[in-house]
Amino acid sequence: MELEEIKDLVKLRLSEKRFNHSECVMERCIEIAKKFNQDIEIAAKVGIAHDIAKEMTNEEKLEYVKENHIEIDEVERENPTLLHAKIGEDIAIKELGFTKEMGQAIRAHTTGITNMTLLDKILFIADRTSKERGFPDIEYVNNLLEESIDKAVLYIIDKKITLQIERRAAMHPDSIIARNYLLKNGNI
Repeated sequence: MELEEIKDLVKLRLSEKRFNHSECVMERCIEIAKKFNQDIEIAAKVGIAHDIAKEMTNEEKLEYVKENHIEIDEVERENPTLLHAKIGEDIAIKELGFTKEMGQAIRAHTTGITNMTLLDKILFIADRTSKERGFPDIEYVNNLLEESIDKAVLYIIDKKITLQIERRAAMHPDSIIARNYLLKNGNI
């Protein structure tokens, strides 16, 4: 499916604000993909589609995973907002014609996963550093990205974990697994 067609389908499912975020993530994915000599069109497609399931209600998410036989864990059951990544992967593959690798990048964009591909890392970073986010540490992440994409991913995972600790909220095991994998095997 062509990028413009994907954009039109994503736009139908998202609010104007969320779609704007998706466009900004797409632009950031392209920027990072160029830096690492990756396929720009693929990066753009995962960027625009990454939150396609974000605005489903929690009830719709739980019903979708049940109907589509998507395995979920206890943390996701208690915090269905996390399910938008797994559901997004499923929708992107089934409805948008994405490859499994492209779908995996969408699944990994919220928590990270073990042994992330370069595409996974590009989307993971782009989602956190897109221009409309306005986080004060974006320049720091960009500096880390100059050193190593793994350092940038690790920093973002650490920030997410710290936030969950501060909120006294459950942490998804995939974040811990992704972090441990990077520490042991990454270019840190």
